[in-house]
Amino acid sequence: MANWIDKVSNPLQVGGIETAVLDDGPGRGTRIAWINTGAGLRYKVVIDRGLDIADAFYNAYGLAWISHLGVIAPRPGGYRGIEWLNAFGGGLLTTCGLDHVGGPEADEYGERGLHSQFSGLSATIESIVQPDPLAGRLDMHITGTVKQSQPLGAQLVLKRTISGKLGEPAIHIRDEVINHGNTPAPHMLLYHMNLGWPLVDEGSDICWKGRWTSREGEDNARIFRKGMPFRKGKPPLEEHAGSGEEAAFIDVEADVEGKCLCGIHNPELGIALSIAFEKKQLPWLTNWQHWGPGEYVVGLEPGTHPPIGQSRARSDGSLILLQPKERRSYGMTIRILDRPEDIIAFLQAAGQTESY
Repeated sequence: MANWIDKVSNPLQVGGIETAVLDDGPGRGTRIAWINTGAGLRYKVVIDRGLDIADAFYNAYGLAWISHLGVIAPRPGGYRGIEWLNAFGGGLLTTCGLDHVGGPEADEYGERGLHSQFSGLSATIESIVQPDPLAGRLDMHITGTVKQSQPLGAQLVLKRTISGKLGEPAIHIRDEVINHGNTPAPHMLLYHMNLGWPLVDEGSDICWKGRWTSREGEDNARIFRKGMPFRKGKPPLEEHAGSGEEAAFIDVEADVEGKCLCGIHNPELGIALSIAFEKKQLPWLTNWQHWGPGEYVVGLEPGTHPPIGQSRARSDGSLILLQPKERRSYGMTIRILDRPEDIIAFLQAAGQTESY
């Protein structure tokens, strides 16, 4: 790549951000932005679904699990019960919250559907900054705001910036959640990252470190049990057909600087996908495993809480109440590694050398 600047007419020849509108299928009319890092990593931001990320590729390899639905048009009216699943396209990132993460529930504070309504909301774009190599600027970003608001009720606003740099196979996500209302607002946030084939395959390493408990409970768990190889990819499992799945809630361990790492390593492909975040911002990690035939996915989900629901978080004292005008910041970096020395360092930092 030496001396490439004088060989390029348009920066998009190397990489950048290209916006478009889907014109067919259930996502018709949905705004998207394709981002190409110029380093093998390219991905699709869905502007009309919370600036979440759908498809993602590194060179010839898919990274994300895409559900049978794919991208669905936005649904600002929200979801009741498990209707959230009717629009769950999977993708590299589906954001859950901003007020509730977990199953459907109802109490004296109201009724809440699965994972609340954020992922069905459209963003308002504030800026798109393209790289300008001739000016010495390789950085690029897209910034927008998403309002999860109800008149005479909660007024939560998320401002998201997704950024990268030409020549760097990484995605940087920076979020700020603000209570624009005049009363305290319940707040829960979970980054539902959905990783699929060929990154996830038999023998892939599922990497994380920390104390964990099975969502199903010790007596009912089949995957997340002591002594089971739950950090290795499995073949498709008939017992996971339909709704078969399991999850572990992980009190994720941080390094001396407060940083946490998790991800997937595929030794056959020679690549790893790492997810880095701060313990003080996102103290929990959920590992969802669903090895169904034709629905083959591993979820790695940093969050303010595991998906336990607002009612339980309120009762155990962990529910965040954002005061009027209060704001909280969150950050996450997704990076592709393909150098052996970088992969080895990642595996050691992410606890893959630990026993089960």
